[in-house]
Amino acid sequence: MATTSGKKSFPRNITDRLTCRQVLNIMVILGFMFNYMLRVNLTIAIVAMVVPGNKTDQHHVVVDSECGGPAPTPVNSSMTTPAPTQEIPDGVRFEWDEYEQNMILGCFFWGYVLTELPGGRLAEIIGGHRVFGYSMLSASVLTLLTPLSAQIGYVAVVVLRVLLGLMLGASWPAIHPMTARWIPPTERSKFMSNMMASSLGAAITMPVCGYLIASLGWESVFYVTGVVGLLWSIAWFFLVFDSPAQHPRITDEERRYIENSIGSATSHKVHRVPWLSILTSPCVWAIIITHGASVFGYFTVVNQLPTYMKHILHFNIKENGLLSSLPYLGKYVFAVLTSALADYMLRNNKFSRTVTRKIFTAFALVVPSITMIGQVFLGCDRAASVTFFTVALTVNGAVCGGYLGNGLDIAPNFSGTIFGMANTLSSLGGFLSSVMVGTLTQDNQTYTQWRKVFGIIAGTYAGGALMYTVFGTGELQPWNKVDDNIEDKDSKEKIPLRGDKA
Repeated sequence: MATTSGKKSFPRNITDRLTCRQVLNIMVILGFMFNYMLRVNLTIAIVAMVVPGNKTDQHHVVVDSECGGPAPTPVNSSMTTPAPTQEIPDGVRFEWDEYEQNMILGCFFWGYVLTELPGGRLAEIIGGHRVFGYSMLSASVLTLLTPLSAQIGYVAVVVLRVLLGLMLGASWPAIHPMTARWIPPTERSKFMSNMMASSLGAAITMPVCGYLIASLGWESVFYVTGVVGLLWSIAWFFLVFDSPAQHPRITDEERRYIENSIGSATSHKVHRVPWLSILTSPCVWAIIITHGASVFGYFTVVNQLPTYMKHILHFNIKENGLLSSLPYLGKYVFAVLTSALADYMLRNNKFSRTVTRKIFTAFALVVPSITMIGQVFLGCDRAASVTFFTVALTVNGAVCGGYLGNGLDIAPNFSGTIFGMANTLSSLGGFLSSVMVGTLTQDNQTYTQWRKVFGIIAGTYAGGALMYTVFGTGELQPWNKVDDNIEDKDSKEKIPLRGDKA
């Protein structure tokens, strides 16, 4: 970045050519890509880690012929991992039965749920830079230890995955306090779309891990993804800071622009959470419930799609790399486009902040609800099903212009806490979606039962949209204001502007 010393200076490296916000955007995009990479790598690798045919798929599954076609070979309805299409190199395999495999895959959420709310609050106290950075650093180290834990035994893998969930659970809500301090209000929708880079990470991780397994064995998946996470973590600590006031390389112009745009709504003070006001606020519960409904539908479609395609349509969508990646890519691209549109509408006063958030939230949830209703009536048609699923997951990316960043509108000082609450419920919703599908389709893989699943998803999406339409708002809440008598945690770290007296 250029200095203001009076002499013309030239950029010395790539970070000097970018504004601090641009660097932050790039690092957050990569951060959420790698965050999801560390989460789903085992989902892909476990197929190659287990002895083929080991005590699985032995139960009888009832499959009717409502949708026509030959009945498929019974598969484990609770497993959603893709079978590698290439020959897997010889290596160590483990005799984990169906229950143990599901436990390994599911125990991640035990830790994940526990640190959502504490992670958001901790980011408000010590800064999202530290919480996000250290959670990713710890998760990367744990990833590198996965092959060793597998050698030790099944219990060791379960413990490691729980710890991984604890680390990564804290990372998502940590980004909100950073957004409140770094991003002007009319740019926040676009910045929040960076979180959807997790979908991009999933789209890239699946084929890359498949190639690593086929070429170097399943251990390479954890070594490569772990090293990538470590390198990102090191770069994060060198390039990103909690606020413009603490950044040593920021220009006077950029710092003034950010601080003047944000104004006094965001405080740098450590302050008590007004729990009574938050828990009794309808607009907070609108965010929490809508987020839970949206993620419930998303996880149900993503996690159960391969099972439906296999049993009902007699076609395994995971075998087609394009179709399996298309919804993830679509959601990210749509998130970027719609969030940019939302920011444009706010900058140009096309609609109020409340109306803008409601428009995008309703669009992101009502359209998927309609596609699920379409599945109820046209679910036997392969082309229609693929279209419905892809549209549902893609359009859901519009939440970035809607409720996803709404906590920053109503209470930027407590945005981490609010998102932590919302993501805790949504994580439980992801677990409940698996229970719901398992209960309805256990040993009864029929289109009649799946129509019930689609009906529930449609109702959940619609309920979330209705909740936010009635109770959502974009107005700053009075309880966001903090007391002036509590110590400013940045006062000792603040770097003066170059024109100020130190």
